[in-house]
Amino acid sequence: MKTATFFALLAVALAAPRPENLEAAGGVAPLPIAIVRQVQVNPDALGAHSSDFESANGIVFQFSGSEGVLGGANMIGSYSYPQADGTLASVSFVADENGFQPQSSLLPVAPAFPHPIPQFVLDQIEFARLEDERRAKEGAIQA
Repeated sequence: MKTATFFALLAVALAAPRPENLEAAGGVAPLPIAIVRQVQVNPDALGAHSSDFESANGIVFQFSGSEGVLGGANMIGSYSYPQADGTLASVSFVADENGFQPQSSLLPVAPAFPHPIPQFVLDQIEFARLEDERRAKEGAIQA
């Protein structure tokens, strides 16, 4: 886990534009942002770990995790950051055997079903359910 984290941070650092390249291209080098709080708890014998930090520009990130049943890492956490309009964007998440599951008012929502389901379709679905139950009961009686 430490190795993966190290390589992920290394990739981000190498991909970031260099200030001297920005200045040479006529751009302005960004000012460094201070980290005002950082706490990290490394994995214990059971694989539990956590980390959180806050930067001077209002970005906050926190998560805690443990080893999953299937050997992967399960995590729960949240992050937030100020948007250009002054509002705070907030995302909470769970990452486990079912994948990454974010929750936020910022995420798109599927539109409502465009029309009501006709009654004959609902009747057919109910008929199929009753047929499945009947066959399951017949199978249990014969077994």
